[in-house]
Amino acid sequence: MTALTCIAHRGGYLDRDNTPENSLAAIRHSLALGVDAIEIDIWQVQGQIWVTHDRRLGRLYSGTGLICEQSLNTLRNLTLGNDEPIPTLPQVLELVGDQCLLNIEIKGPNCIPQLIKELTYYCNHSNTSLDNYLVSSFDQRQLLQLKRELPRLKRGVLLAGLPLDQTAQCEPLEPHVLGLHVAAADQAMVSDAHRRGYLVWVYTINHQDEWQALSELGVDGVFTDTPQKLQAFNNGLL
Repeated sequence: MTALTCIAHRGGYLDRDNTPENSLAAIRHSLALGVDAIEIDIWQVQGQIWVTHDRRLGRLYSGTGLICEQSLNTLRNLTLGNDEPIPTLPQVLELVGDQCLLNIEIKGPNCIPQLIKELTYYCNHSNTSLDNYLVSSFDQRQLLQLKRELPRLKRGVLLAGLPLDQTAQCEPLEPHVLGLHVAAADQAMVSDAHRRGYLVWVYTINHQDEWQALSELGVDGVFTDTPQKLQAFNNGLL
């Protein structure tokens, strides 16, 4: 059994009040744990990239309505349960640096131009390699746009179901990673992805019995809300 790549989901959600999902506090904690990768979610709103998951306000941030319809003033004044403002992508890039792989998941529309702008600016001014980043999404149109405009940047294709053509639909995007729901992670899917040269990461897995089963299937990594426990599992301590 090989160790599973440990990807801290939504920054490494641990505690709703102290280290909320997609917060700088959660990312700091995951970095301190020495995780292999950290996953964050992004939206482009008002010409900036914001790090958050939901398309609507009301769960983590007070307010109502779609995040894409908020003003800059509103976005800048949103706070999490630990009083941290909504992070921006440059803040996360600065915090993570080259300490681990950063998986940037596109949630909202029209992200690619601003994402490329902010990411390449940071890399050029910090001497950080683009190899430290993976951009993933369920939105294959934006991934294709990314491939055309910045082909060197690694891509991750996320699938939500069980496609008839296995993983062939992903070939035009030349992904580095194929992200699967656990229900789709059977031996046929994993083997097919590996034959095509893709790594297989499965989302979002927090239980030891599933880690064991996925490892036995040959899955390469898992997104998890409990990175410390997954590390213990990888080290044979569970």
